[in-house]
Amino acid sequence: MAQPVLTIDLDAIAANWRALAALGHAEAGAVVKADAYGLGAERVAPALARAGARRFFVAETTEGARLRGILGPEPEIFILTGHMAGDAAGLRDAALTPMLASPEQAHRHLAALPGHPFGIQLDTGMNRLGLKEADWRALVPALMAARPKLILGHLACADEPGHAMNAAQLKRFRQMTGGIDVPRSFAATGGILLGPDYHFDLTRPGVGLYGGAPFTEARAVVRLSLPVVQVRQVAEGETVGYGNAWTAARPARVAALAAGYADGLHRSLAGRARVFAGDTACPLVGRVSMDLIAVDVTDLAEVPDAFDILGPHQGIDELAAAAGTIGYEMLTALGPRYARRYTGGPA
Repeated sequence: MAQPVLTIDLDAIAANWRALAALGHAEAGAVVKADAYGLGAERVAPALARAGARRFFVAETTEGARLRGILGPEPEIFILTGHMAGDAAGLRDAALTPMLASPEQAHRHLAALPGHPFGIQLDTGMNRLGLKEADWRALVPALMAARPKLILGHLACADEPGHAMNAAQLKRFRQMTGGIDVPRSFAATGGILLGPDYHFDLTRPGVGLYGGAPFTEARAVVRLSLPVVQVRQVAEGETVGYGNAWTAARPARVAALAAGYADGLHRSLAGRARVFAGDTACPLVGRVSMDLIAVDVTDLAEVPDAFDILGPHQGIDELAAAAGTIGYEMLTALGPRYARRYTGGPA
């Protein structure tokens, strides 16, 4: 059957969490939003819990409720988009902790779920989510009286260690939280790598768990193998694929592989990416179509049954660079048609 295989190494994810957790004295949580960055929260989150993670972060309440069903009652699960309208029952029933991000959310939560745990997001300059300083100062008495579990900030440029924004946001976060006795969290993967000044009480490793930059010491987590559907001879001067986008400059052999943009392999990879037969790279030719990509295999002595587009010679960030995007998008775009195989974890 011509089905691509996505192999996910749970032991590598656990090892990456332990490595990031060891970089400072703060407790390390784990970000498993977007179905654990597309890799399957039902397998990834328990592996992280076994590694020692006790606090998890997801984007919204539905994700949190699903994660509660996976992990059981013990871990703390934070909702990064906060308490949205209509969320009260879901937050209460799944024992989720929303990170309140606006005055409206603060008023909504304190009115709808008095006594229910919550955290607070502060805006230190990213201008995305979080309370601005004036709103925060006005709400401090009411929020502190309700005893928040966590105060969170988010760095805009943590993947650029020398960027002036990092120090400016750190200074603002310290100013906004000085004298307040509540655990603080400021660093995701990039922030962890900036050093202990950014760690505070709880870190939030995310993409680094899954093998992505800027955690260059991460163990590789994913391997994606694409089966060969057909190999054909192409004469010099003939074209391949939609729009006649590639013309053979010599007699060639071209293999059609079973994956395309419906599977998260961006059309922008055409003419820029490679796949691997063992250690040998073969270039994509022609356009990426919905279900197929074409590869020039002329120089191979023998064509294998499948090629790796993600693996030991090309990680998510290298493939993302070929597509003109980032590893986060490449991971979360990996489609549902792959046969997913998990290695590691409990026997």
